[in-house]
Amino acid sequence: MNVPAELKYTKEHEWIRVEGEEAYVGITDYAQSQLGDIVFVEVETEGDELEAGDTFGSIEAVKTVSDLYMPISGEVLEFNSELEDQPDLVNKDPYGKGWIIKVKVDDEAQLDGLLSADAYKASI
Repeated sequence: MNVPAELKYTKEHEWIRVEGEEAYVGITDYAQSQLGDIVFVEVETEGDELEAGDTFGSIEAVKTVSDLYMPISGEVLEFNSELEDQPDLVNKDPYGKGWIIKVKVDDEAQLDGLLSADAYKASI
């Protein structure tokens, strides 16, 4: 299971990578493997200010639909539009081209409350 050390994780299997005042968010390799073939990713919160733990969208696999949760508070700046035509990018490259949203980081201190790679590995 691929769990990059430089990322932070949630118990709900989202990851976050901070780059300056923005951050990329997606689901983990473990989560995509549990979901199976992803057929649709829906995010209707672009431009919205959300709190940590709020639902920012959903991800649909052949067998199920799962909610996606904000790892930190912030504004949803962008949805990865490549996922509209290629939702399977989440399966193929969950930490790269399969990112789901970009957010504006409101409070970097919230990152301290997320799981490290080691803690996430222990939880799965």
